[in-house]
Amino acid sequence: MSLVKHKKAHLDYEILERFEAGLQLLGFETKALRAGHAKLEGARVIVRGGEAFVIGVHISPYQLGNTPESYDPDRTRKLLLSKKEIRYLATKAEAAGMSIIPLAVFPKGKYLKLEVALVRGKKKYDKRETIKKRDVERSMRRDISY
Repeated sequence: MSLVKHKKAHLDYEILERFEAGLQLLGFETKALRAGHAKLEGARVIVRGGEAFVIGVHISPYQLGNTPESYDPDRTRKLLLSKKEIRYLATKAEAAGMSIIPLAVFPKGKYLKLEVALVRGKKKYDKRETIKKRDVERSMRRDISY
């Protein structure tokens, strides 16, 4: 069960590999994520200096009155991955046309985890093909149910 999803990821990208990463968050950011006050669209993961960071995740304040005035909802947040995973992602991301994007935020025990994926962008004709497949499957399920 995910709290926040990147809804257009499967349409815009071909997902090659998935990884589970921890997030370094502030307390009120955790509350906001558990309430679903975040957007993953347009976010990406970068690797710098042997560390992974997520950029562009917008986490709205949970309660405006209890949030510090200096809070930036679009700040860069550190991902908690093993050094081996970070090295692997860095080498793969350098390949032509590859990116790392966040797919979903989900709870695991008392922690929040971010599902990140190694992806390749789809062309316009690939997107059309995906939409056609989805429509055909939907119509087949509809015919079977009657």
